[in-house]
This record gives sequence, structure tokens and C-alpha cells, in this order.
Amino acid sequence: MRLRKEADELQEKEILLMARISDALAHPARIKIFRFIMQQNKERKQVCNKDLVANFDYAQATISQHVKKLEQAGLVQVIKKDRFSYYYVHLGVLNEYLTATKKFENMEVPE
Repeated sequence: MRLRKEADELQEKEILLMARISDALAHPARIKIFRFIMQQNKERKQVCNKDLVANFDYAQATISQHVKKLEQAGLVQVIKKDRFSYYYVHLGVLNEYLTATKKFENMEVPE
């Protein structure tokens, strides 16, 4: 069956990864926060919660909830030092997601 072949082209773990990451990036605030963390990391700057609060017009609790969702998806890694939590983009997970979406994009559509 054609459906069986398509399922083989996109492995179950890739499907689950795409769903998990897409869910985490489904909110505009999370995309903005993720992008900010990524840009700061690229410039080798550390990012903690106070940096996010200073750069976004969201309450601290709202930012924490969004970062938690990004962390649960594996997009953001949190490293605690003393009283502070620092956020880093997990590029490996992002690359896996991009690879899976490219594979999905290139699949043949049954007629």
C-alpha cells in the first residue's frame, strides 16, 4: 500500500519530534523568546530570566511558562548556576527538526 511506504520514509521518532517541536513553536511569544535566546547565544552572551523580562513585554511568570514549554520540547537547555538559570538553544534538536521537516516536505503526495 502507498500509505505504508510513506510511513517508512518518515520514521515514527521523526514524526513525534516534528509534533513536539511544532507544538512548542506554535505560540508567537515562544518563537520570539527562542529567537532571542538563539541570537544571544550566537553572540556568546548568557541569557537568564531577567534578560527575557527586560526584552519582552510579558510578565515574568508568562515568560517562565513559555521557556518551560521550550525546555520540555528540548529546544532550550537550562543550566543553573547559583541562584540563576541560564538558557541555551539546543542546536542538535533544532537540526533534527529541520532535517525531519525537509524529509516531510520532499515526500511524494499520492494522487
